[in-house]
Amino acid sequence: MALPGFWYFSRMRTIYVAFVLVLITTAGCTKQNPQLVIKTELGDITVELYPDKAPISVNNFLTYVEENRFKEATFYRVVTMENQPDEEIKIEVIQGGNFDDDHPDSLPPITHETTDQTGIKHVDGVISMARMEPGTANDDFFICVGDQPELDFGGKRNPDGLGFAAFGKVVKGMDVVHKIHQVPAPEQWMENGIPILSVEMVK
Repeated sequence: MALPGFWYFSRMRTIYVAFVLVLITTAGCTKQNPQLVIKTELGDITVELYPDKAPISVNNFLTYVEENRFKEATFYRVVTMENQPDEEIKIEVIQGGNFDDDHPDSLPPITHETTDQTGIKHVDGVISMARMEPGTANDDFFICVGDQPELDFGGKRNPDGLGFAAFGKVVKGMDVVHKIHQVPAPEQWMENGIPILSVEMVK
C-alpha cells in the first residue's frame, strides 16, 4: 500500500485545526442564565438571575420557586418619593414575597452577598433581597424602579452600610413593575396587595 501523500497530511491538518477551533469555541461558551416569569394580575415580569455572581441568593430564590413556596406571595409594598417623608435617603422600589418571616413556606435566612462581592449594582430593574440585619433575608425581594445606588455596598439607605443583595434583573415587563409602583400606598403598604399568581422557569 502506498504511503499517504502531501494531500492526505494537508487534509488531516485542516480537519485537526477545525476540531481545535470547535473545542476552543465550545469552551468559551457559558451556560445561559436562568430566567423566571413572575405572573401577576397586572401582567408578567421576566427576570434573569445571575448564579455565577450571586450563587447564594440565586439558589435560595430558585429553591422557593422549585418547591412552590411563593404560592401565597404578593407584591405588598410600594416605595415612592412621596410616601417616605421621614427618610433622608429616598429610594423607589416595589417589594414582594410571603411578607411574614414566620410564614410556613419561609426557609432559614441566607448569608448576605454584598454588591462589592457580586458586582451587581442596584440599577433600574434589578431584583434584590429585602432584609433587616445582614444575614436575615429569606423570601422577600424587591425590584428597583430607576437606579438606586444608595442600596449598594457603602450606600446610606441602610445604616450598616452593607447594602442589599442584588441577584438578577428584569429583562421584560418593566411596564408591569411601573403599574405596580403606581398602586396607591400612602404609607408604603398596599391595602390588599397584588397577588403573585405564580413564579415559573422560562422553558
